[in-house]
Amino acid sequence: MIWQTSRFQIDLTSPRVMGIVNVTPDSFSDGGRYFSLGGGSAGALAHCEQLIAEGAELLDIGGESTRPGAPPVPLAEELARVLPVVRHAVTLGVPVSVDTYKPQVMQAVLDLGADIINDVWALRQPGASAVVAGHPRCGVCLMHMHREPQTMQAAPMEGDVVPQVLSFLQQAAQALQRAGVQKNRIVLDAGVGFGKTVAQNFSLLGRQHELLAAGYPLLAAWSRKSSLAAVCGSSLGVVAQLDIAERMVPSVAAALLAVERGARVVRVHDVHETVQALKVWAAAWPA
Repeated sequence: MIWQTSRFQIDLTSPRVMGIVNVTPDSFSDGGRYFSLGGGSAGALAHCEQLIAEGAELLDIGGESTRPGAPPVPLAEELARVLPVVRHAVTLGVPVSVDTYKPQVMQAVLDLGADIINDVWALRQPGASAVVAGHPRCGVCLMHMHREPQTMQAAPMEGDVVPQVLSFLQQAAQALQRAGVQKNRIVLDAGVGFGKTVAQNFSLLGRQHELLAAGYPLLAAWSRKSSLAAVCGSSLGVVAQLDIAERMVPSVAAALLAVERGARVVRVHDVHETVQALKVWAAAWPA
């Protein structure tokens, strides 16, 4: 199973770890730790290198928080945050993904050599699918999101979410293929936490194998999500810098469960710990 991207053909026979690089002042997960109010990107550049040293096989760079209620970021500001980091990241020898829904950002980062567009809107913004379809090889991750970041948790989904998410992702992927994007460029993400209740999120994990029926590789993004906090005790329920360490073990556990149920890519903050856990998992399933 190969994921075709701009510069790399990523072998998904074994699960791959994607390290998260947030270049935002208001990330729910790291509180802007790698964002400089002065506009400098040195922290994010060093973080890219650190994640690779810890074992990240892909990087995912984002300049706009998509936490519930997060305000949209103006185009010029997102470009100013992301482009210097992408320019550096593409020199580091690993596939570079950019988490954005804006077609102008997509085009700009692809022009710099980025390999993957990771879109929480699944290319539903006007012009987004045309940018991806117009590129000869870039990879894309299509995610399911109910409503939009500003309102998604105010009125979460109703009913059994698994078939609803599966249907949405199948339709999004098939529409992209009709636009000329080869199937091996597409990966799907169920969108944990994006307009879903805690119980619905865990149903997506418990029944993740059902999503494989779409016929595309799955990316799982459970890292530091509030649903993990909700089932691990009230001390984890407050989103704050001090709670990050407490979310690490639940995040690694969720990543392992996702891989066990067929995910081919796990998008994580805690790269070293996830890589170590996956080595133990792989040792139990020798080739």
